[in-house]
Amino acid sequence: MCAFFLRNGSKAHHLWRRPSIEPLNIKNHIVHHQLRHSKVYSRLPQSFYRKTKELELSNPSFLAFFSGVSSSASKVGFVGWYLEKLNSRPILTKSITCGLILTSADISSQTIAGSLMKQYDLTRTLRMAGYGALIVGPSLHFWFNFLSRCFPKRDVISTFKKIVMGQAVYGPAINSIFFSMNAAAQGESSSEIVARLKRDLVPTVVNGLMYWPICDFITFKFVPVHLQPLVSNTFSYVWNVYLTYMASQEKVSTV
Repeated sequence: MCAFFLRNGSKAHHLWRRPSIEPLNIKNHIVHHQLRHSKVYSRLPQSFYRKTKELELSNPSFLAFFSGVSSSASKVGFVGWYLEKLNSRPILTKSITCGLILTSADISSQTIAGSLMKQYDLTRTLRMAGYGALIVGPSLHFWFNFLSRCFPKRDVISTFKKIVMGQAVYGPAINSIFFSMNAAAQGESSSEIVARLKRDLVPTVVNGLMYWPICDFITFKFVPVHLQPLVSNTFSYVWNVYLTYMASQEKVSTV
C-alpha cells in the first residue's frame, strides 16, 4: 500500500512539475528567435539609422526608395560601410569616389578614341584622377551644401533655382579650371591656355546645357544632400568621357 502510494505520489509529483518546463522552453525559443533575427539589423552603424530618420522627415517622397536602400544595406555590407564613411569622413570619401569615377571615365574616353590601340596615356589618366580627387570632389561637397542652405526646400521652384545656379556659376567655373589645369600640366603657355578657353569653353558649356539640367533635377529633387555628390559623379561619368576628349585636342596656335 505504501509502495503504491509512493509510486502514485512520484507520478503525481512528476506531472505537477512537467508544465513548468514547457513555458521555459517556449520562452527560450522566443528569445533565441528574436536574437537570431536581430543579427541582420545589427550590421549597420547607428548613424545610418539616424540619417534614414532625417531623410524621412525632410523628403517623404524619397522614403520608399531609400527604405529599399536601407534593407539592401543590411544584406550588402559595403553599402552600409560606404554610407558610414560619408557620415564620418564626407570630404575624403567624396574625393576618392570622384577620383575613381574620373579615372574610369578617362580610360573609357581613350578606349573610344582608339588610344588603347596605339599607346595608352597613363599620365593623362593620372591627371584626371588628381583633378577629380583634389578639385571636383571637395568642390562638389561644399557646393551642394551651399545650395541646400540657400534653398532648403525640395519643391520645383527651389530645384530650378539650384539648376540655374549650377549652370550659370559652378559649371563654367569648374570647366575653366579643368581646361586651364590640364593645359598647364601639358606645358602650354598662358596665351595658349587663354586661346584654348576661347575655343573650347563655350561649346562645352552649351553642350552641358543639353545634359546637366535633367541630371541636376533628379539630383536636387529626389536625392538627400549627403548623397548628391555621389549621384552627380555617377552622371558625370558620361560627361567626363566627353570632357577628356575635348581636353585631349591639339593646343591652339598663337602665331
